[in-house]
Amino acid sequence: MKSSPFTPESVKAELLRLAKEGNKPFTASLNPGVPNVLGVRIPHLRQLAKRIARSDWQAYLATADTYYMEERMLQGLVLGCIRPDDDIEQYLERVTRFVRLINSWSVCDTFKFAGGKRFIQAHRERLWEYLKSWMQADGEYEIRFGVVMSMQLFIDEAHIRELLRLYDSIRHEGYYVRMGVAWALSVCFVKFPDLTMHYLKEENALDDFTYNKALQKIVESYRVNTATKQIVKGMRRKPGRT
Repeated sequence: MKSSPFTPESVKAELLRLAKEGNKPFTASLNPGVPNVLGVRIPHLRQLAKRIARSDWQAYLATADTYYMEERMLQGLVLGCIRPDDDIEQYLERVTRFVRLINSWSVCDTFKFAGGKRFIQAHRERLWEYLKSWMQADGEYEIRFGVVMSMQLFIDEAHIRELLRLYDSIRHEGYYVRMGVAWALSVCFVKFPDLTMHYLKEENALDDFTYNKALQKIVESYRVNTATKQIVKGMRRKPGRT
C-alpha cells in the first residue's frame, strides 16, 4: 500500500497555499451563494489531484473534508485521475459518493470519468444507465451531473432520440438544471441539427426559460451558420405567452 501524505489537514493547507495564487473574488462571482470558496485555479487543482492519485488515494477519499468548495471539487478530480476499479460498480459507488457532495455547477462540470476512452467504451451501456438515473433524481446538482455527463458522452446516433426525451422530461426549477439542459440541447443541435430543430419546433414541452436559453446558446455557437441562427432567433418565445 502506498503511503499517503494527503491528510485532511495537509490538503487544506495546500489549498490555502494555492489560494494565494488564485482569484477568490472572480471564482466566488461565478459561484454565487456557494459558501467557502477559495478561488484556487483549476490547473492547480488538477495538478494536486494527480499527485494524490499517485499516492494512497483511497485513504484520502475516505477522510477528505468538504468545508471548502475546492475540497469537494478535488475529490471529483481525483476520481478522474485514478485507475478505475476492475469492478465498475465499485468505481461508480465512489462516483456516487462524490455526486452527493456537489454544491456548485463548477464542482459538477469539472468531473471526468477515469480510464479515458477505453474505459468509457468498455462500460458504455452501464454508464448510460447510470447517468439516466441521475437525470431522474431529485437534487439540482444530481440532475445537472446526469445532464452534463450525458452531454459529454452520449450525444450520438444511438442515444440522441432518447436523450432528447430525457432532457424534455426533466421538471426541476433549479437554475443550474435548466441551464444544463439548455446547454445540452445546444450541443444536440450542433451534432444533430435537423432532428433537434424538429424537436424544438414540434415536440418539446420545455418551460420558456429553458427553451429560450437553448435557442440563445445555439445562436452563440460558432458551429452554427448565420442563416440558421436567424431562423433560431425567430423561434424565441415571448414572455407571458398563452
